[in-house]
Amino acid sequence: MDKETIIITGGAGFIGSHVVRLFVNKYPETRIVNLDALTYAGNLENLTDIADRPNYSFVKADITDYAAITEVFRQYNPTGVIHLAAESHVDRSITDPFSFVRTNVMGTCNMLHAAKELWKGNYAGKRFYHVSTDEVYGALEKDGTLFTEETRYAPHSPYSASKASSDHFVRAYHDTYGLPTVMSNCSNNYGSHHFPEKLIPLAINNIRHNRPIPVYGKGENVRDWLYVDDHARAIDLIFHNGRDGETYNIGGNNEWTNIDLIRLLCSIMDRKLGRPEGTSAKLITFVTDRAGHDLRYAIDSSKLQRELGWRPSVTFEEGLEKTVDWYLANEEWSDRIISGAYKDYYEKQYGNR
Repeated sequence: MDKETIIITGGAGFIGSHVVRLFVNKYPETRIVNLDALTYAGNLENLTDIADRPNYSFVKADITDYAAITEVFRQYNPTGVIHLAAESHVDRSITDPFSFVRTNVMGTCNMLHAAKELWKGNYAGKRFYHVSTDEVYGALEKDGTLFTEETRYAPHSPYSASKASSDHFVRAYHDTYGLPTVMSNCSNNYGSHHFPEKLIPLAINNIRHNRPIPVYGKGENVRDWLYVDDHARAIDLIFHNGRDGETYNIGGNNEWTNIDLIRLLCSIMDRKLGRPEGTSAKLITFVTDRAGHDLRYAIDSSKLQRELGWRPSVTFEEGLEKTVDWYLANEEWSDRIISGAYKDYYEKQYGNR
């Protein structure tokens, strides 16, 4: 597939920055445009290592602003879109559901329509890739069942409902207009550059400062954990080799209860920090469970493995060790986010553009 320019939305975020880095490094002849609104979770410091590459461009734009998006499409004339930009924190969706509707539903519709209007039915060599979540499927029981691409949608939170809606619009644009779309639904990601409000980086930072580690309920909720670099590799494969109109589930084959995950993390942190075993585990603090908290998510990624040859590259234990090492080696990165200082980076690099 001939790709001259790929727009990656949300490229300053956690998963997006890993995808941008992979594509910039792997495809030096392709122009990679990172389109991000730089909301609280967007951080251009995630990409300082590739910021000066000749095939990389950054555009500050909000996917909820259709006029701005159409101007970016007109200026860069993309042949491909990888759409990751989204509000993704469940707790925030419970307190402010409308912002999730604006970004995840209307923002996705804006991106789809801008692509349709630019390409005007000339879809040869074009692709619109929408990145979604396993949370659209609802919750699983503790019976070994896994989410597949045929699992019925049953979202339980405003966040997952907004992502489910965006998924339906992607399919509708494919079925109605013939837009060449592909989609993936992934399990929980972890790895470097993760915003500190999320479970693993929050726990690492709290252990570092000897603060309580909050765990919802009894910590019995089960998640399938996917190393973010493996997710980026899967996105690369699906974007280039996936079949139009298809959905691919991406999972790490790493199911852990939250409490077992935190205990493992505490043990790793004690060893890395030279503390007596059990020191960090004393920080575990059980807090009131969140409303509508799904019991278990787990992905069956056999379709992706069978059709495109993807496999997770690390076990959860290996990936968690790498993640801890990165955060301990980059304490200033976490500190700058927590203090809010990271927001100054855009102005220093780009001024008022």
